[in-house]
Amino acid sequence: MTSTETVLAALVSSGEQAVAFDAAMIAKLTQIAGDFAVNLSIALIILVATIFAARWASSATRRGLGRVRGFRHDPTVLSFAVQVVRVLVFLIGFIAVLQRLGVQTTSIIAVLGAASLAVGLALQGTLSNVAAGVMLLILRPYRVGDLVNIGGNVGKVQRLDLFFTQLSDVNNVKIMCPNGKVFGDFILNLSGQQTRRIELKIGVGYGENLTKAREVLVAAAAGHAAVLNDPAPWAGVTNMLDSAMEITLTAWTRSEDYWQTRADVFQAVKEGLDAAEIEIPFPHQVAVPYGDDDLVLPLAAEGAALRRGRADPRSAGFGPGRETDESEA
Repeated sequence: MTSTETVLAALVSSGEQAVAFDAAMIAKLTQIAGDFAVNLSIALIILVATIFAARWASSATRRGLGRVRGFRHDPTVLSFAVQVVRVLVFLIGFIAVLQRLGVQTTSIIAVLGAASLAVGLALQGTLSNVAAGVMLLILRPYRVGDLVNIGGNVGKVQRLDLFFTQLSDVNNVKIMCPNGKVFGDFILNLSGQQTRRIELKIGVGYGENLTKAREVLVAAAAGHAAVLNDPAPWAGVTNMLDSAMEITLTAWTRSEDYWQTRADVFQAVKEGLDAAEIEIPFPHQVAVPYGDDDLVLPLAAEGAALRRGRADPRSAGFGPGRETDESEA
C-alpha cells in the first residue's frame, strides 16, 4: 500500500469516527432534551396539581372546622387555619417540583438550615408578626367582626392572618395592623361585652335647681327605648366648673346600639333642659384693664357676679344692650 493510500485511509477513518461521535452526541443531547422535557412537563403537572390541592385542602379544612362546635361561628380560626394549610401544601408541592427538575433538595435544606440564623435576623420583624399572630389566635383578645381600638385606630376586625390584622373603620378605610405591634400594644375590644355604659357630662348654671336638672337628665335617658332598665340611668353632680355645675349622666345599652343611643340621648338631654328652662351656660371671659386701679376692682366684682348668675351682662357693660352717653364718658 502506497503512502497516498495510507493517508486517504486514515482520513476516511477519522471522518467515520467524527461522524459516529457527532451522531452519539446528537443522540445523547436528544435524550437529555427529551428527559428534561418530560421532567418539565411532569413538574408543570405537579405545580398545577399543587394549586388545585391547595384549594381543595383549604376548602376541606374550612368544612372540617365548620363542623366543630367551637369553631363553627368563629371566622378568625377558620381563616387562620385555612391560610396555614394552603402555605403547607404549596411548600410541599414546591419541593416536589424541584426534585422532579433534578435539584437536590437535601442540599437546599442544608443550605437553608445553615442560613436560618441570618434569615431569622433579617426577617425578625416578619417572624415576630407570625409568632404574634399565633399568640393572638390562642389568647383570642378579639374575633372577626369585633369593634376594636388598636393603637388609636378604631375599626371592625375583617380578618386575622399570619402577618396582619385587617380593620375597617367607620369610613370604610382598610387598616392593616402588623400582628407584632398589635400584640405589643393596648387592645380595646369595644364590642367584647354585651352591654356598654353611656357617660355624658352636662353643665348647668350655678343658679339653677340641680335636683330638677338631674331629674330631667334621667328622664331623657330613661325615655329612650334602647336604654336598659337594669342598671337604671343615673345622674349626679360631679364637678364645679368655672362657669357651670357639671352633672354626669350614665345609662346602659347594648354594645351594638351604643353610638346611635348615645347621640339620641344627647339630643334628648338638650331638648329636655330647654323645655324645663334650665340654662346650659357658656364660658365667660372678663376683660380687666391693666394698670388702672379705679377700674380693676369694679370690673372684677362684675365678672364674679356674672359667674354666679346674679347680673345681666348688658347691665355690666359686656353686651351690646348698654348705651353710654356723653356724660359717662
